[in-house]
Order: sequence, then C-alpha cells, then structure tokens
Amino acid sequence: MVSRVRSGDFDITKNIRIIEGLKCQILNSVARIFSMLASGAQASQEALAQSLGNIIIACYLLGRRLGIHYALIDQTIEDQIRLGIIEDEEIEQNYGDLSELQQHLRGSRNDF
Repeated sequence: MVSRVRSGDFDITKNIRIIEGLKCQILNSVARIFSMLASGAQASQEALAQSLGNIIIACYLLGRRLGIHYALIDQTIEDQIRLGIIEDEEIEQNYGDLSELQQHLRGSRNDF
C-alpha cells in the first residue's frame, strides 16, 4: 500500500523540523557563550558577538516560523526598552544601557 502525503502535511513537517533546528541553534549559541565566560580564558569580542548575533537572528527566524512578523518583534523590543526606562530598571539606573540601546536602534533604522 502506497501512502500519500498531502502537500500541507509536508509543509507542516518541514516547518516543525525548521523550528526544532532554530531552537537547537539558539541553545547551542547560549551554551557557547556560557562556555566562553566560564572557561576563565578571555573570550574574544568577535566570538561573543558572533554567538549573540546568531541568537538574535535565530530568534527572529523562529518568531517568523511561529507566525510572528519581524515588525511585531521590533515593536515589542522597543516597547520593552521603553518600559524598562520608565520603570528605571537597575541596568538603566546604573549604566544607562537601555537608553543607549534605544538610541542605537533608532539610529540604525535611519541607516537602512
């Protein structure tokens, strides 16, 4: 007996496989960062930036596979930064990191 796979079923299976792969990429990148930081050796900025970049890209792609548009992710990030500034989170109080990130994101949008 020959089993027929409908096109929609194949797309769902393919999408699940891609989602699982993206989840693994995120976990692997997080593990690499933890390993670099725990090793005691000075991790290069390039290696850390590469892992952080991999996480960010994989999160955007994962969101897209889950039906979340990139613009919604961007808006959510902006809202969370704004809320952190308003609530005066510790990282903002001590270092102004959220304000700096907000300015960076606004400036990088003007570059495109």
